[in-house]
Amino acid sequence: MWIGSHVSFNKNTQLLGSLEEALSYGATTFMFYTGAPQNTMRYAIDKTLTKKAREIMEEKGMDITKVIVHAPYIVNLANRLDEEKFQFSVRFLKEEIKRCEDLGISYLVLHPGSHVKEGVDVGIQNIISGLNLILTDSKVTILLETMAGKGSECGCSFEQISRIIDGVEKKDRIGVCLDTCHLNDAGYDMKDFNHVLDLFDEKVGLSYVHCIHINDSKNPLGSHKDRHENIGYGTIGFDALLAIVYNDRLKDIPKILETPYIDKKAPYKEEIAMLLNKKFNNHLKQGN
Repeated sequence: MWIGSHVSFNKNTQLLGSLEEALSYGATTFMFYTGAPQNTMRYAIDKTLTKKAREIMEEKGMDITKVIVHAPYIVNLANRLDEEKFQFSVRFLKEEIKRCEDLGISYLVLHPGSHVKEGVDVGIQNIISGLNLILTDSKVTILLETMAGKGSECGCSFEQISRIIDGVEKKDRIGVCLDTCHLNDAGYDMKDFNHVLDLFDEKVGLSYVHCIHINDSKNPLGSHKDRHENIGYGTIGFDALLAIVYNDRLKDIPKILETPYIDKKAPYKEEIAMLLNKKFNNHLKQGN
């Protein structure tokens, strides 16, 4: 079971610190930003810290190919009204891929972007153009995250994801990250997940899935809100999420939790334990 959560990544400890945090949660994998998600400021990757982290991972039996990097959500390939901003996003994502390569990371999760006022069709074409500029000689696979459909987000349906992939030239360097909260909010019923996977396989192909974000949702099916909830405390529910985690069709896919902090503390150790023990903890949040 490759299961973990989002963890921190800071200047002084970098990958080693991320690994130590993940291990403290009882995780077998993890995901991180290589810098602050709200900006594109980055510092140099420390080779010594990376080497030490990789050595510990090998000792612990943790597969580096199951570890995920998430691109900052402020970059936007879907809107090209400001060409300078679009080209900046392209340049930054190229640099982020280089950072992944330096760390030994194989997968970079990316929000496809928001078209803003350009319309879905133009937004999708912009994303395709951007990805074809980025994925030239890359050794890293970009994973398009399924989105909730909030505002003018692109990538909120399997049809849109399929259209993007169809336009990408290097198909061996493009994939998908499923997000349970986003799928629920986009209108895909997580309580009938095998049917959802059938739809995805028909429209896109299950071979493109390389990561899944395990999150409950604060909002009902089809709400297009994108507000994550702790495991078992939302509208998807513990049983449905447990079935997703243990679905044989996603057996070797890393499962990453991005649930909200509780009383300013990460809940990941308890939530991972819940999923591994297959038993809901109804005392995780006060008042329950």
